Amino acid sequence: MNDCFICNKHAGTIDTAGIMIYEDDYVYVGHIDRNGRPNYLGHIMIDLKRHAPILADLTEEEAKAFGIAMARVSKALKESEKAEHIYSLVSGNSVPHLHMHLIARYPNTPKEHWGPMEVYDWEDAPMGDNGAVVELCTRMKTYLESNA
Repeated sequence: MNDCFICNKHAGTIDTAGIMIYEDDYVYVGHIDRNGRPNYLGHIMIDLKRHAPILADLTEEEAKAFGIAMARVSKALKESEKAEHIYSLVSGNSVPHLHMHLIARYPNTPKEHWGPMEVYDWEDAPMGDNGAVVELCTRMKTYLESNA
């Protein structure tokens, strides 16, 4: 799919923030990319490797891998990054290739900033450049490899 952002990311034809956190035959896990703008540290993406637009398109094998990745990566956000809550959502409105957002909410986030996109509006939100994203991805990757 030449016009699919996620397919192009997996083909290596575009660069994105961070490094790979986890990968298997079915899914790829990395940090969200905001086109050079500061990233909310802990906004993770689980991408299905095969081009499929929606959850209903998953095979049973893909669904199992997707679910296991969701659980393991959420635990890594909690344990490695000290998240107190993890938001998850699948939208598909902007990019018609199945991907799930996992977004950490950290301790002391004011209630008015609770929510998967509201955390971005908190003035003390943990934001970082690509170096900070790489550090976070490395910690999470190490956690996942140590707790397989």
